[in-house]
Amino acid sequence: MRTHLRITLLDDDGNKFLGEGPYRRLRLVEKTGSLRSAAASMEMAYTKALKMLKRAEEVLGFPLTHRTTGGTSGGGSHLTEQGKEWLEKYEKYRNACISAEQKLFDEFFPQQ
Repeated sequence: MRTHLRITLLDDDGNKFLGEGPYRRLRLVEKTGSLRSAAASMEMAYTKALKMLKRAEEVLGFPLTHRTTGGTSGGGSHLTEQGKEWLEKYEKYRNACISAEQKLFDEFFPQQ
C-alpha cells in the first residue's frame, strides 16, 4: 500500500495555476528551448500550454519565460532567471511535502 501526493498551487480565488504538469512542461522548455516542443511532447496544444503559462505568470506577477517569435532564425522560449528560481523553490517545496507525507503515512500505517 502506498499514497500519491499531488501539489497544486491555487490563486487567492482558489483557482489552480500551477501543478506537476505545468512544472514538467516548464522544465521541458528549459531543456528544449521551445514551449511548442514541450507542449507537443506532453500531447498538449501549444495554445493551451501558452494560456496556462500566461495564467501562471499573471498570478505570480512576473514572467517565467522569455518568448521570441519565429522568423528566419526561428522562435523559442527560455526560462527567465526569476522563473528558474521559482521552479527550484516549487521543486524543493514539493519534495518536502512528499517527504513529510511519507513519514506521516509510515506513522499511521506501519508495515505489518
